[in-house]
Amino acid sequence: MSTCSDSAQLQPLTFFKCLSEDTRLKTLLMLSQKGELCVCDLTDALQLSQPKISRHLADLRKCGLVLDTRKGKWVYYQLHPDLPAWALEVIKNTAIHNNEYISEALANLSCENC
Repeated sequence: MSTCSDSAQLQPLTFFKCLSEDTRLKTLLMLSQKGELCVCDLTDALQLSQPKISRHLADLRKCGLVLDTRKGKWVYYQLHPDLPAWALEVIKNTAIHNNEYISEALANLSCENC
């Protein structure tokens, strides 16, 4: 996957390649609805191992789609605040109009402090 660490220069091809994988797409859609999630939240929600989630988050970070913040021993992720408007609109509209795609993952979300 090509990388683009500067979200302001995000190219459409890179963006849509990042969205083309189920785990990455669900992660972005969940972040658009929940704002910020830690790795443990995502492992619970998506029922995947921590290494697999972390690998996909690293890909999203390299593409400039998410930003991570360390809070104590936990790392939290959010949509990158400098995402181009067109990319943010695609993510938010996809989440709004395809809620059933992430409804099971959202139901699995415990969000009760890792």
